[in-house]
Amino acid sequence: MILSLAAAMSSGGIPQNTTSSSPFDPSPLDPWLDPYPDPYPDLPGVNASSSDVPGRTYTSDLDLRPLTSQQDVSPWDVALCVTGTLIACENALVIAVLFYTPTLRAPMFILIGSLAFADLLAGLGLILNFVFTYLVEGEVVTLVATGILIAAFSASILNILAITVDRYLSLYNALTYHTERTVLFTYLVVGVIWLVCLVLGVLPALGWNCLDDQSTCSVCRPVTKSNAVALAVFFLLVFALMMQLYLQICRIAFRHAQQIAVQHQFLAMSTTKGVQTLSVILGTFATCWLPFAMYSIVADSSYPIIYTYSTVLLAACNSVINPVIYAFRNPDIQKGLWLACCGCVPSNLSLRPRARTSSDV
Repeated sequence: MILSLAAAMSSGGIPQNTTSSSPFDPSPLDPWLDPYPDPYPDLPGVNASSSDVPGRTYTSDLDLRPLTSQQDVSPWDVALCVTGTLIACENALVIAVLFYTPTLRAPMFILIGSLAFADLLAGLGLILNFVFTYLVEGEVVTLVATGILIAAFSASILNILAITVDRYLSLYNALTYHTERTVLFTYLVVGVIWLVCLVLGVLPALGWNCLDDQSTCSVCRPVTKSNAVALAVFFLLVFALMMQLYLQICRIAFRHAQQIAVQHQFLAMSTTKGVQTLSVILGTFATCWLPFAMYSIVADSSYPIIYTYSTVLLAACNSVINPVIYAFRNPDIQKGLWLACCGCVPSNLSLRPRARTSSDV
């Protein structure tokens, strides 16, 4: 009935027979009883039409009435938001422990703190992306969310590379490491990393986006295809450098085990544990980031969006695992966690400063 009345009104005529099969049907001539009254009957493009039925989403730019249905929420976006929340909570805990533990001020812990802050920012970026997608509209907020995610994930990757370099130098220059790697030098390295990542983050807002030409979009709108390829190649170069450094670390660790015959058995066990740790680090990093990097190179915006969601979610999981690999495994940070949560330290964790071994790589 509502369909026929709306069609007649849109054609300029009034239906002659308005008899309803139900006495409770509202009259189309009574705006107080009409479930969808038209508050602007004289404005062009706003009048009711034959599609003015429950569940309709208005598309007219002049239509100021509230929507009758909400935008469907993608389960993939919910999964990314939940992952971002987990990332933010984990890394906020790491930052709190490093900040409130005065003994954790060595260069290694500064790099771990920088990595935790980058992952924390990535988690917040995923949450903001969900909010901007479903609650706030506009190109500006889209560019802001994209810039935060690019800067955060780039900083996460570069901080992992910096930690790899630090671990390599701690074994290659074991005698002079503590005098050469000062806290000031580490802060300078962290400052350079964040400066580079901030520049990458503001590039979409400076015009490196596909908002004006949708055909140039990559799998992650509004990043252009060429920029996505450049970022993917940048990641592949970082990954190749990490592999080379970790191979050198393995060689140094095995050479140390062969040179010191007295501690050969101890160092052999320690070296084996170190190689296993290297495998976990590189395997996790490659599993999380390689699918997204390769997909960004070969795919474009015409590909099914489910592939983009799955690879992005896998890449975000790397920020979930980073605190476990680089922070929670460290005995010094474990002691800080126990002291902060329980006020005591288990007997198996010594309160003495611990010397680094090859298993710490």
